Amino acid sequence: MAVATIAPEPIRFAYWVPNVSGGLVISKIEQRTSWDAAYNRRLAQIAEEAGFDYALTQIRFTAGYGAEYQHESVAFSHALLAATSRLKVIAAILPGPWNPTLAAKQVATISQLTEGRIAVNIVSGWFSGEFRAIGEPWLDHDERYRRSEEFIRSLRGIWTQDNFTFRGDFYRYTNYTLKPKPAQSLPEIFQGGSSRAARDMAARVSDWYFTNGNTPENIRTQVDDIRAKARENGHSVKIGVNAFVIARDTEEEARAVLQQIIDQADPEAVKAFGHEVKNAGKASPEGEGNWATSSFEDLVQYNDGFKTNLIGTPDQIAERIVALKDVGVDLALLGFLHFQEEVKYFGERVIPRVRALEAARERRAEAA
Repeated sequence: MAVATIAPEPIRFAYWVPNVSGGLVISKIEQRTSWDAAYNRRLAQIAEEAGFDYALTQIRFTAGYGAEYQHESVAFSHALLAATSRLKVIAAILPGPWNPTLAAKQVATISQLTEGRIAVNIVSGWFSGEFRAIGEPWLDHDERYRRSEEFIRSLRGIWTQDNFTFRGDFYRYTNYTLKPKPAQSLPEIFQGGSSRAARDMAARVSDWYFTNGNTPENIRTQVDDIRAKARENGHSVKIGVNAFVIARDTEEEARAVLQQIIDQADPEAVKAFGHEVKNAGKASPEGEGNWATSSFEDLVQYNDGFKTNLIGTPDQIAERIVALKDVGVDLALLGFLHFQEEVKYFGERVIPRVRALEAARERRAEAA
């Protein structure tokens, strides 16, 4: 079996933007987090000061699972960019409601206005009820990924070529030229998923692949698979993993918070969410998806973030982050219970420990 390569660069950090109400856990526990613009502008500034590289806005069109209110992702991303100077914001975009023409033009304009600090996350979709509610056709599992791949190829073509011509099953262009194109470097393209179709798409066209939370051993399997296929395609792709962070001064405190989150979970909402996402995975040819092995406790956090086990003291969490880097992870995408205060704590107490561990490993490697 191929061996995952240790990421040569420092691991990067991103956070989920709470532009959707309800926080990042399906629980009635207090979450000192808000979906409003003022809270999120300040959060972006705190994250930038703390050493975060990216923020990821969410896209939802309908309420569900505790998320009654949702700000639109692209417009909200621009608001966060206007409040910061270094942070890069990843706007989630859903093929179907968006087409590549609109997305390419929106993102190119924001890129011009922010010196290239905008990226995109192409979300193939898992919630059929959302598509039905807004009158969008709900495609079969692998067809959604075929459409997303054409979406990405169209974006990249529009951003890099004049007189762009493309003939796909979902999108077609004839001598189309977009001006101005994005500023500086090309916007990075992220995607998620764990199905065969998702991984194969990443290995062909995406710059970044997000996977749900998992153990280092299981993440290594995905990393090796994607990167081996990407090499066959003459492509390279970076890996991001989802994690929910509970960093406290003692492990006992952190574990107690986790238990409180689970104890106060909303059972009906968790079960409804689990039913929807597991059905979406079962629709894939291999019969499984991101949440195939997720327990009730796992599903309390939308993207299996508890599985990554960034729960404990700053030292424990830093060591586990470096262990993720060891299996090929390039970026940790993080959620928190109380975003502003916990992002600040993470920047003060965890990131410096991660950097110290990385530096120590580099010194040992050079000495060897």
